Amino acid sequence: MPPIRRVPLALIPLLLLPLTGCGTGGESKAEAAPAADGFPYTVTNCGTKTTFDAPPERVVTMNQHVTEIMLALGLQDRLAGTAYLDDSILPEYRSAYDRTKVLAKEYPSKEVLLGANPDFVYGGYSSAFDKAKGQDRAGLQKDGINTRLNIENCTEGKVGIDQLATEITQVARVFGVPERGRKLIAGERQKITTVETELKGSAHPSVFVYDSGESSAFTAGGKGIGNEIVRLAGGRNVFADLDATFGDVSWEQVIKCKPEVVVIYDYGGTTVEAKKKRLLNDPALADVPAIRNKKFAVLPLSSAVLGVRVADAVQDLAGQLHPGTP
Repeated sequence: MPPIRRVPLALIPLLLLPLTGCGTGGESKAEAAPAADGFPYTVTNCGTKTTFDAPPERVVTMNQHVTEIMLALGLQDRLAGTAYLDDSILPEYRSAYDRTKVLAKEYPSKEVLLGANPDFVYGGYSSAFDKAKGQDRAGLQKDGINTRLNIENCTEGKVGIDQLATEITQVARVFGVPERGRKLIAGERQKITTVETELKGSAHPSVFVYDSGESSAFTAGGKGIGNEIVRLAGGRNVFADLDATFGDVSWEQVIKCKPEVVVIYDYGGTTVEAKKKRLLNDPALADVPAIRNKKFAVLPLSSAVLGVRVADAVQDLAGQLHPGTP
């Protein structure tokens, strides 16, 4: 895991400074530009309160799922740069993405980030705002750069569709396109409702999510949207009681839970086949039902985080957990 081209807003006040004529005995003031519709807008995000007097103009996105939120809202013209893909961008956004400058394969240095001249940085994971690099949210604010962190990283309690709606609603509001946000949320909810209707009365197989790990297993806990995707897809996350979005569990715990299906997160340099091989070749796991019966499902990591792929992930996983369901 970890992840345009306009006059910067910071310069606009300079253009509106009073103009004083020589020997006129007075001054003429430049007329203030009217406020953008719906602004100023104040929002508190993960403990950081920000007031926007107008939509951001130059945005850097720091992880794939927040990049895709921007593209889904039709805001590609605001992207001054992007970074950190976990896997392939969604096909419907590929053309817009290809017109966006990629600042780094993973996270850019502060020098590179500032070189993009952003007025807004949008991070998908807390790691996007690394204090050791001087890129924490408070530090960027001192540089005149507003920020947002995807709320999956700071929600108290479980993350679900309501939190997805909040994320999309607030981002759409920041950029002055609330109707686009409402349309996007409605589409997500409709797809999920369709799946729930199709699965009504179906059994819920027990699921172990395998992200990575050798000496222990890195899995999806009960707090993140990954847990909710499993539930909505008609499964039961065996580590739903883990109070984290992601966390390490022992292989002994996996064996004890006897999962019926393993959901593998696909990303990075380790292939799905390599992960399957690691599980199938471990003699200690031989009697785990999912391993014994070779019951695997696969989700891209970018589909298992709080972004615009959630409803599609529910549909996709439901089809894998319940083959033959309409």
